[in-house]
Amino acid sequence: MQTVLVTGCAGFIGSHLCESLLNKGFRVIGIDNFDPFYSRVVKEQNLLNFIGHPYFSFVELDLADKDDLATFMSDKSPDVIVHLAGKAGVRPSIDDPAGYIRANITATQNILDIMKEKGIRKMAFASSSSVYGNCPETPFREDMDVSNPVSPYAFTKKSCELINYTYHHLYQLDILNMRFFTVFGPRQRPDLAIHKFTRLLRNNEPIPMFGDGGTARDYTFVADTVAGIESAIDYLLEHENVYETVNLGNNQPVLLRDMIQTIAEEAGVEPVINQLPMQDGDVNITYADIFRANQLLGYQPKTSFREGIKQFLAWYDEVHRDD
Repeated sequence: MQTVLVTGCAGFIGSHLCESLLNKGFRVIGIDNFDPFYSRVVKEQNLLNFIGHPYFSFVELDLADKDDLATFMSDKSPDVIVHLAGKAGVRPSIDDPAGYIRANITATQNILDIMKEKGIRKMAFASSSSVYGNCPETPFREDMDVSNPVSPYAFTKKSCELINYTYHHLYQLDILNMRFFTVFGPRQRPDLAIHKFTRLLRNNEPIPMFGDGGTARDYTFVADTVAGIESAIDYLLEHENVYETVNLGNNQPVLLRDMIQTIAEEAGVEPVINQLPMQDGDVNITYADIFRANQLLGYQPKTSFREGIKQFLAWYDEVHRDD
């Protein structure tokens, strides 16, 4: 039985991944530090879906604490590490760049050092579409210049990709960087737009719309992202001398105003819009070219934006039915 170590296992994407891996017969080791960026209760609720599984083990641990990580890993030798943990959010990173450097760059450095010391060869790393900044050309391809990040969050993710390459070059670690594009679906973080807008609509409150609604995001349903991660795991297990970067997006950007309208239609309400100025760190569009992911991993998203919104609303209403 193969073992996968999942960092950030109690988060949105991490909890879906753990559940799916356990269902597929993997042994899973989960790490999470319950970062206070959003409620610990939410993450504990995510864990309830699989915390009792006989092939799942869990530890609460701060990856930026190298000694604690080394102690925990002293008797662990997973076949693959899926490193999803890190401080999320573009706008909050502008207020706390040092915190993002610690949680994203230092933590990744510590994991790479542990891999080198213990002979753990393979890692799938959660990067982000944010690394593309305001690239003028779309869709975004992995071979584009990403030297101009527009937020601390973005520069930490780009920095991690660079560190990953260095460790691949020096120590022959097999690493696959996965650039996620605005993942959504059940269990989505409460600070993200779809979750936030749904909450406001259900409470008959106005929706803040930054700019004229013409910005666009390549929303990717969480089950499609998880399928891409699992394909990355398989690829790493089957290949040697790997250093790759792939976009895990949907290849279909949705305008902000259309996103709001779709949620409102599926929720059966009329939105009230409060138009506000654009915010620092925001990009105009994210748009994934997924050719490389398709060629390497067989990645092909299957869930339309509207269908994903339906599934998110069903989950949201179930969770909040007693509110």
